[in-house]
Amino acid sequence: MDNQSKTAIITIAIVIPLSSLAVWNLDQPVMSYASANANQKIVAITSFYPLFEFTKEVGGNRVEVSLLIPFGIEPHDWEPTVKDLQKMQQADLIVINGIGFENWVNDFDSINTDVVIVDTSKDITTNENNLVSHPTDPHIWLNPVMAKKQVENIADALMQIDPTNKEYYSTNANSYILRLEQLDEKIKQELSQCKKKDFISFHSAFTYFADQYGLIQHSILESNEPHAEPTSKNLENIINLAKNLDIDVIFTEEAVDTRTSEVIADEIGGTVLVLSPLEIGDKNTDYIEKMEQNLLHLKEGLCN
Repeated sequence: MDNQSKTAIITIAIVIPLSSLAVWNLDQPVMSYASANANQKIVAITSFYPLFEFTKEVGGNRVEVSLLIPFGIEPHDWEPTVKDLQKMQQADLIVINGIGFENWVNDFDSINTDVVIVDTSKDITTNENNLVSHPTDPHIWLNPVMAKKQVENIADALMQIDPTNKEYYSTNANSYILRLEQLDEKIKQELSQCKKKDFISFHSAFTYFADQYGLIQHSILESNEPHAEPTSKNLENIINLAKNLDIDVIFTEEAVDTRTSEVIADEIGGTVLVLSPLEIGDKNTDYIEKMEQNLLHLKEGLCN
């Protein structure tokens, strides 16, 4: 975190006297929001796009949901400003992915606040690897089965805060979970018809997706972060791998330089398509639409 953000956190910690931090735990009691604020909406802030959509779907017209990291901004690069921190202080609920994805959350230890932070990775089994920068892959939202659990965790938090409307949140959550189950089944059925199982992503974001659907992920960047620089040896290895595995589609992402993927594709006589990690919000498509676009592009690489 940069000096500006650290200074902002210290400033807010001094200026705003609040009670202790509450990281979400289903076993701890939470004051009933509804009892004190019967006619007001719950104010929820979500860290990045998929969680924004999940929370809106579950909260419906009972929750005012906003996005902390703006559309078009890469979450790996984002740090909170003073304004962002003040906004979070006024929320009832902050929804995060967890697993180290929101590094700025750690600095909230220096702030006394009664906002509830919902870690949507609760009870999700993650993959351990030897990456130094991120010892655990945080991209659970790319697996629809894990996304279901994230939705459940959001619903549980809202039902604890606002038990009067428990049935409302439960109904909304179940409705959206059904759509995620249909997405899961569609991906499973359509990818099962493909003979190839190996694909080359831009960075190592699709571990949980690949595990769920029996695929093998190879990455141009052997990292969970999309802004590392590949070495010439990395490129040579990927080119040789693509040739050996008869891979003719190289995937890139939004908001990254496509030239790296294009160089590899040129060397193998292939094409470049987008495989979105859904880290950057898009006002024109929703989570399920983006996942279906990913499926379409994966089929082009695996089924042809």
